Amino acid sequence: MSQKPEDLSVSYSEEGLEIVQELDKAILSKGAWTTILFRYREWDRAKSAYGADKYSIRRYQKRNGEYRQQSKFNISSNEQARAIIEVLRRWIEA
Repeated sequence: MSQKPEDLSVSYSEEGLEIVQELDKAILSKGAWTTILFRYREWDRAKSAYGADKYSIRRYQKRNGEYRQQSKFNISSNEQARAIIEVLRRWIEA
């Protein structure tokens, strides 16, 4: 487990192959509860290539000095990401 938000990652390797490749992350909030937005892609074994970019918002709680994931929401396509951005923009600007 990680002790700092900067060390948290969605990267995952199996048998020397990076199955989930983290491309970027943005720490949205820090503290006892930390929220991070990750940009990542997954290895497609059938195509022997990485798939399209995906996004995940994850919440971590710090307990006994270590962060543990408590919840996540995966944004599975650019279209869904654009829809979320548009709704948030409309709400914020209202």
